[in-house]
Amino acid sequence: MEEVTTVSSVPEGGKQRKPRRERSVTESLLSIVLVLEVILVFFVSLTAFGLKAVEPATAFIGGVVVAVFLAMTARVLRFSWGVWLGWVMQAVILAAGFLLPIMFLVGAVFLALWIFCFVRGRQIDAQKAAFASSDHPTIPTEE
Repeated sequence: MEEVTTVSSVPEGGKQRKPRRERSVTESLLSIVLVLEVILVFFVSLTAFGLKAVEPATAFIGGVVVAVFLAMTARVLRFSWGVWLGWVMQAVILAAGFLLPIMFLVGAVFLALWIFCFVRGRQIDAQKAAFASSDHPTIPTEE
């Protein structure tokens, strides 16, 4: 006799997992920008150390602090204050130009990327909401 095994969506502990929250397009795009900026801050810290623009401890501790804040901001973008915190972090990246002048240019490029993702993400989210609320025809499937 064959033994039949069933696949359950409930994990071994018996607790069912909560479904993941669907992220908005804006949240996804802005979090990508912030993660790219974490990588940027790593390289800026190394550059500031290598050019002796600041003391080594200042370069690395400051870089870690900014990178942690960027990463934390990426996690709280679901809240309106998280997006505002993202705008503040853009100003921090731009202000790094006072330590390394090239950062004014790099910061401006990332600020432009942030603005583009913010505007375009909001547009796409509005289009998705309008589509979801409309009576769009469904395509019949053949059975």
